[in-house]
Amino acid sequence: MFEDIKNSAQTAILELLDIAKLQQGNVLIIGCSTSEVGGEKIGSASNFELAGVIFDAINPVLKKNGIFLAAQCCEHLNRAVVVEREVAEKLGLEIVNVRPMPKAGGSFAAYAYDNFEQPVVVEFIKADAGLDIGDTFIGMSLKHVAVPVRLSVRQIGQAHLSAARTRKKFIGGERAMYVQEDM
Repeated sequence: MFEDIKNSAQTAILELLDIAKLQQGNVLIIGCSTSEVGGEKIGSASNFELAGVIFDAINPVLKKNGIFLAAQCCEHLNRAVVVEREVAEKLGLEIVNVRPMPKAGGSFAAYAYDNFEQPVVVEFIKADAGLDIGDTFIGMSLKHVAVPVRLSVRQIGQAHLSAARTRKKFIGGERAMYVQEDM
């Protein structure tokens, strides 16, 4: 089972990197319900070992490509985000005082916290792309405009997998109309 999960995670991240055309220094958010990966209801069976399998499959690929990983916490920590201190400083993000744990923040975020070089937690981030493993709702952590990405991998373990990239906003254009009072 672990080997299948590892292979699915690696395939998904490689496909997303290819499709999203991420550049060095971009941020990729991952929300991951290890409960769902293990076939249980989200939030009911947090699994630190599964978190490690997924993190250890994905993080080296991102590091090799110069992409920063952001790990979204669960709803108990208001979906705060674990990042390397370098990311928080580079993006000017406010660091908050909390340490995710498997049943309060989620196993994936807790594993990231334990395995990042200088982990910190921030309340908000606007990532360039993301993987949502188990319907954890990463949308609030993505830049506008999020664009769904279809991958060959549809699930990791028993968890539904969705992916997104972002693009610049389209503003104006020849058919645009403007409110004169707001100009």
